[in-house]
Amino acid sequence: MKELPKISEAEWEVMKILWARSPQTGNEVIEALEGQMDWKPKTVRTLISRLLQKNAIAFQEAGRTYLYYPLVSQDDYVQTETQSFLKRLYGGAVKPLLVHFLREQKLSSDEISELKRILDEKTEEGPDRDRRKDR
Repeated sequence: MKELPKISEAEWEVMKILWARSPQTGNEVIEALEGQMDWKPKTVRTLISRLLQKNAIAFQEAGRTYLYYPLVSQDDYVQTETQSFLKRLYGGAVKPLLVHFLREQKLSSDEISELKRILDEKTEEGPDRDRRKDR
């Protein structure tokens, strides 16, 4: 996977708007964030400019309007951020994270059943799944 630009938490909020629906004008992004964040329009425009400089988003011209859209998917960013989090807090190991999460969180019966189902699917895939994928 290619190296993704680092984006701040504030920039992440703009990205979420563009991932939800694209392309959008700057004014549409501002309007979408008005109900969520206490930011002035100039702040949002600054965040859009930063994301353009970082090549996280791009634009297409439609007359006198710019339509902004993301250059990478939300899934790619989430995967990268998850890996970074795992490395930083758990040395890249998933098991300690899951153990900590399961011990600290209150889970419903439905959530526990869903987690068991996912683990069963992973068991069926087998331990060589990642090695097969790399070939």
